[in-house]
Amino acid sequence: MASSLHFWDHSILPPVLDRVMARSMFGRLRAKATAPAFGRVLEIGIGSGLNLGYYPRSLESVIGVDPSMPLLRRAHRRAAWMAFPVHLRQGRAENLPIADQSVDVAVSTWTLCSVDDPERALAELRRVLRPGGLLCYCEHGLCPDPATARWQRRLTPAWRRVAGGCRLDRPHEQLIEAAGFRIERQVAGRLLPGPAVLGWHQLGLARL
Repeated sequence: MASSLHFWDHSILPPVLDRVMARSMFGRLRAKATAPAFGRVLEIGIGSGLNLGYYPRSLESVIGVDPSMPLLRRAHRRAAWMAFPVHLRQGRAENLPIADQSVDVAVSTWTLCSVDDPERALAELRRVLRPGGLLCYCEHGLCPDPATARWQRRLTPAWRRVAGGCRLDRPHEQLIEAAGFRIERQVAGRLLPGPAVLGWHQLGLARL
C-alpha cells in the first residue's frame, strides 16, 4: 500500500495537479491573491509555479519552496520566462530554508490545507517575514455551516490520501490569527463553483 501511495504522489498526482490547478477559475483567485506582493516574496507550496505569471513584474525576486521535486521541475520551466529572479528550493513550510526577517511578503495559495503542522508553518512565516510583512493567502477550508462542516470532516480522511495530504476542514482564519497575524481584509465564501465542501474559501491579506 505504501509503495502504491508513493507512486501516486510522485508520478500521477503532480501532472494531475498541474492540469487541474491551471484552470481559469483558479487563475482569477491567483491574480487577486498575488496582486499586493512587492519586494522579496516567499511562496510556500509553490508547486508547479502556477502563481508566477500573476505576480507584479516589478518584484525584486520570488523564493519558492515545495516538498515535491516533480512539481518543482515544472516550476523551473515556468520560472525561466519571468521578468524577476525566481529561486526554487525543495523543502517544507514547517522548516523553511530561509533566513530570519529576510522577505517582505509571504504567499500561500491552496497550501496550508496540506501541510502537516499549520501552526509550525505559520510560525516559520512569522520568522522569515520582516516586521510589518504581509501574508497573502487563498485557501479552501472549514465552512461555517455546521452541516457542510460535518461532511468536510467525514470526507477529509479519504480526500487527503488522494489529494496530496489536503484537508477539507482546516480553520485557516483562526490559525492565521492565532499565529499573531492581523487580518486586514478577507473575502470568505463559495469563491469557486461546486459544492461548499470544496468551494468554501478565504482570500485575504494579513500583516505582522
